[in-house]
Amino acid sequence: MEFLDIAEVAARSGLTAATLRYYEDRGLIEAPARKGLRRQYAPSVMERLALIALGQRAGFSLDEISEMLPASPTVSIDRARLLSRAEDIEAHIRDLSALADALRHTADCPAPSHGECPTFRRMMNAALKRPRPPKRAS
Repeated sequence: MEFLDIAEVAARSGLTAATLRYYEDRGLIEAPARKGLRRQYAPSVMERLALIALGQRAGFSLDEISEMLPASPTVSIDRARLLSRAEDIEAHIRDLSALADALRHTADCPAPSHGECPTFRRMMNAALKRPRPPKRAS
């Protein structure tokens, strides 16, 4: 099997060598070989890195990604967990879309001041009632 040097994996993935070493320390990827002191990775590490990046873009923490990605090369992710995250993302999109609409209205509102704009006042009241989502652990 032809292995990829850590520098090559870094260049192809856009990640730093330090990030690759960190992922390895966290058990997300493995370097099954070494050439001198340099880590060597199987070509399949690129797919695993793509899955990690996709998981992060979907809002999963590295701990969650680690739980979902099996050690085996076969990818089988908890579908219910994916559906739940998709629903969370769609709810967030709806909230952001409503916020963008309210901001556009407020920017163009003919009221003499923002404090007199009913839409802006509703937006401020809604901001107090809707708690911020918790920050996700990495």
